[in-house]
Amino acid sequence: MNKGIKDFQLPMRLELEKETASPTYGKFTAEPFERGFGTTVGNSLRRVLLSSLTGAAVTSVKIEGAFHEFSTLPGVAEDVTIIILNVKNLRLKLHTDKSKAMRLKKKGPGEVSAADIQHDADITILNPELHIATLDKDGMLDIELIVKPGRGYVPAERNKEEGLPIGVIPVDSIFSPIKRVNFHVENARVGRVTDYDKLNLEIWTDGSITPQEAVSSSASILREHLAICIPSEEMKEVEHDSAYEETQAELDKHLARSVNELELSVRAANCLKNANIKTIEDLVQKT
Repeated sequence: MNKGIKDFQLPMRLELEKETASPTYGKFTAEPFERGFGTTVGNSLRRVLLSSLTGAAVTSVKIEGAFHEFSTLPGVAEDVTIIILNVKNLRLKLHTDKSKAMRLKKKGPGEVSAADIQHDADITILNPELHIATLDKDGMLDIELIVKPGRGYVPAERNKEEGLPIGVIPVDSIFSPIKRVNFHVENARVGRVTDYDKLNLEIWTDGSITPQEAVSSSASILREHLAICIPSEEMKEVEHDSAYEETQAELDKHLARSVNELELSVRAANCLKNANIKTIEDLVQKT
């Protein structure tokens, strides 16, 4: 490893605050970073989280009786523009890397929600309560929706494909599974030095991935893009050192366990107690 890297103070791990964690929210902390690196890492992760993770979204719709997005439908309170805006708010999880079709067909009177959409097992609708439209007693809504995997935000113009049937309307697609990301940096102490960085990172997702999966994927994306800057031999050394640190951390965890966890006989336990042996590490050092 480059000697300069060894001179840096590096954080050991990313910690999740378990008390507030949920499938859609996670607060993470990492420390200590060298001064300035908390902001560098936090900002880089935030940008990748918001722009580069894969998700699923509706890319086009075909509404029976509507030939363009400015159409109106008899018996439907909302015009097609509003219906499409509502459809864009669908939060989906796609269990395949292929495009899929969904169908919404309902007669009035009543409200139409995302729960009325018919789909197969490859799609999960994460917000079935989402309002789509309102129908009177003579109203009917029949929509075919195409769902695809993608990244970030894709405008309707880029969702246009050659040879689309008449009546198919491309829509803006929000693929990102990340709803919000915040980070801030505060001081951290190492010994008597207090000007190191502590990174606090908050992630909100739509439920299609967990915050832990999101931050792991983002870090992997950053690593892959930076790998070209590191000579191959040095990269192997970095990977070796990382594996060693993980193994050492696991070993330290076991060595810190109390000897009371070993389920020893009363006589053996008393012998260890009389010898002032409290942890497995104490025992190993005596052998």
